[in-house]
Amino acid sequence: MIKLNIGDKAPDFNGLDQNGDSIRLEDFKGIKLILYFYPKDNTSGCNAEACNLRDNHEMWISKGYKVLGVSPDKQESHQKFIAKFDLPFPLISDTEKEIIKAYGAWGPKKLYGREYEGLLRSTFVISEDGKIEQIFMKVKTKDHTNQILETLK
Repeated sequence: MIKLNIGDKAPDFNGLDQNGDSIRLEDFKGIKLILYFYPKDNTSGCNAEACNLRDNHEMWISKGYKVLGVSPDKQESHQKFIAKFDLPFPLISDTEKEIIKAYGAWGPKKLYGREYEGLLRSTFVISEDGKIEQIFMKVKTKDHTNQILETLK
């Protein structure tokens, strides 16, 4: 499993969003990015996290940040998720888990004593020049915005 650190160059990526449009890390050159990885559309923790980022989206924009979500769900699922919760930011469909693995967001998990491989909920704050400024591997889904803001002060 890949382990990224603060100060590392963010891994380049090229994925398709909910509409089939290509999104690359290069598209955010000169812009700060909150890149968050989440397991599945329309699940309680993922709903809470997406809505928390949605509710604070204007504040993120005013601070010069863009928000981008990534999960292994298909584009159609993302379209429904965005419509249901009125999400103002794109979601990349990474069904092959290429971006997810490049960021070390895929690995061993435990649930009810059972071990398995899965998506590790995580967030990467990326600077205008493509360097990782902050990494969150223990995301507070209901208060993720404040969790990020506390480290940016």
